[in-house]
Amino acid sequence: MTPRPAALLPLLIALPLALPPAPAHADGLDMSHGEAVQLFWKKEEIYDRNAQTVTLTGGARAVRGDVTVDADTLIGYLRKKTPPPGQPAPPPPPATAKDNSGDPMGGSLELYRIEARGNVHIYNQTDQGWGDHALYDMDQAVMVMTGKHLKLTTPQDVLTARDVMEYHSKTRMSVGRGDATVTTNDGKQVKADVLVSFSKPSDAPAPGQPQSAKPTQAADSSNPMGGGASKLDRAYGWGHVVLRTQTQTGTGDRGVYVFDTQIARLIGHVHVTQGQNQNNGSQAIVNMKTGIATMLPGTDSPIQGLVVPNEANSSQAPK
Repeated sequence: MTPRPAALLPLLIALPLALPPAPAHADGLDMSHGEAVQLFWKKEEIYDRNAQTVTLTGGARAVRGDVTVDADTLIGYLRKKTPPPGQPAPPPPPATAKDNSGDPMGGSLELYRIEARGNVHIYNQTDQGWGDHALYDMDQAVMVMTGKHLKLTTPQDVLTARDVMEYHSKTRMSVGRGDATVTTNDGKQVKADVLVSFSKPSDAPAPGQPQSAKPTQAADSSNPMGGGASKLDRAYGWGHVVLRTQTQTGTGDRGVYVFDTQIARLIGHVHVTQGQNQNNGSQAIVNMKTGIATMLPGTDSPIQGLVVPNEANSSQAPK
C-alpha cells in the first residue's frame, strides 16, 4: 500500500495526524500530542469542508503506534483545534488574507474520530479484530464494530459476536452483543446474549510487586486495541449464559467467569449437565479446570438432579 502524503502535508502540520513525509518536511510535523496517525490509501482523497471530513478510498490504512486499521474506505472526522489549557486561542486570520498553506479545510484542525467501512481489519502485534464497519472515538477511546462474522482474537482467546462488538480502551472492557462467545485455547467456552469481559496487561506485576516506572505501550488508552498484548481477566454474561468444558455444560440467566482461577458462577434457572447426569437449581459454582460443579441452594426452588446409574461413579459429576 503506497502512501500519498503530498496533498495532505499542509493540513497535517496542524493535526495530531501525520503521513510519512519527505525528509525535508519532517521537522514541520506536530508530534507533541502523542503518536501521529499515519494514513495510506490507493485511490481518492475527498475533503468535505461542510462536514469537516476527509475520506480515503480504494483500500486505506491508518497506523498509530503498533495498531493498524485496514478498510476499503477510511473517513477521518476533524474539528477546530482547541488551545492547551491556560493558553489563549489564536486570533482568526484577516478576511483578506490568503491561505498559502494549501489547507483545504481552512484552519487548524484535529482528528477526533475515525470511521472504517468495508472489510475492516484492526490489529497490533498480538491481537486482531474483524468486522464490516468500525467507528473509533479518540476522545472516549472507544471502538464499535458491526457487521457479519465479528471476531477479536488474542493469543489466549477468541471473542465473537453476532450484532455488535465494542472495545473501551480506558477501562480495558470488551462488549459482545448478540450470541457473544469467548473461547479459550484449551476449548473452554463462555457464551451469552451480552458478554462483557475485562482484560489486563500481560506484563502486569505480580501481587505485592511494584509497577514498573517506565510506561509501556499497553498502557496507551488512545489505541483502540490497547496498544499491546493483553489477557482476559473476567467475563460477565447476561441472558442465556452457557459455560462449556470438554465434559460439562452449565447454563443460567447470568454468570461471571474468572479466567485465572477458571471458576464461574451461574445464577438463575441453572442447569449443569455431564453426560446424562443433570442438576437443576438457582445457583452453581463451576470449576472449569477440574470439571466439578457445586449446586447452591436458593430461595426460589430446591436443587433437583437426575443421576444415570452407569455414570453415577464419575468423580467429576455435579454435586
